[in-house]
Amino acid sequence: MKGKVRLFLGIATVAFGFVSASAQSVYDMRINEVMLFNKTNYIDSYGERSAWIELVNTGYNSVNVAGCYLSNDITNPRKYRIPSADPITLISQQQFLVLFADGKSTHGTLHLNFTLDSTNRFVALFAPDGKTLIDSVTIPLIDVDKSYVRLPNGKGNWQVSELATPNSTNELFEVHTSTGEKFVKFDPFGLIMAITAMSVVFTALLVLYRLFKFTAKLTQKPIRIKFSKPKHAEEEAAQQIKEEIPGEVFAAISAALYFYETEKHDQESTILTIERVSRRYSPWSSKIYGLRQIPERVVVHRK
Repeated sequence: MKGKVRLFLGIATVAFGFVSASAQSVYDMRINEVMLFNKTNYIDSYGERSAWIELVNTGYNSVNVAGCYLSNDITNPRKYRIPSADPITLISQQQFLVLFADGKSTHGTLHLNFTLDSTNRFVALFAPDGKTLIDSVTIPLIDVDKSYVRLPNGKGNWQVSELATPNSTNELFEVHTSTGEKFVKFDPFGLIMAITAMSVVFTALLVLYRLFKFTAKLTQKPIRIKFSKPKHAEEEAAQQIKEEIPGEVFAAISAALYFYETEKHDQESTILTIERVSRRYSPWSSKIYGLRQIPERVVVHRK
């Protein structure tokens, strides 16, 4: 028993979902293009020209508009019912269907029982219940062979087009707008522009604050430069000191030369010894350079 109840509920759910999906898909339909005065434009299967209305399926599944209503009078929504059992009423996704407002419904499914002219420029599409309005438009008084189109298809704003595109996309003749105009449409009150501008300003101020703070820290910190004497320079100085000849050496050599020049002997027993003292001084401060008189002559006796 429980199994049968579950099976019945499952079938009912699937059927309800299918019906709901079919009913909801009708609401994807939109009035996409309308022409009031057709003098040299679209021709019907009878070779005649009249005002026409283009519907577009904006959904992503096929939609059957059979049972829906079209009217040029808001007080009479059930003026023309689109016939059933005609495969032409099944519109594929993102495709179009053109109906002629010529008042000749006897010519077939695509011919309406009302007309459009300069005094009657309203069109409405109603759901199969005859009450729910799906879409409507009031066409301005436009010139001959010009159409009133939506850009983009079925979703954009209405505008007058020099070139009509029945059973085809309106975006082939889309009027190119500037980037500024597109942004104005996207942000009509300038709220996004204001927020963006303030964000840029505050970000720049924050970056400058961080930069100045970092620069101030660098300028306040003392810079210490350590000058170090190269090691090789110290070694050279020490070597020069070691190689420097003491002053007493120069004094002794000078005295020996003096004695040698003043008194020359064949044989001398005097031994001249040059010793190095521990005290170091400059040869220019030696006592020998302070002598004013010539020292007395020293006679060396031979043994």
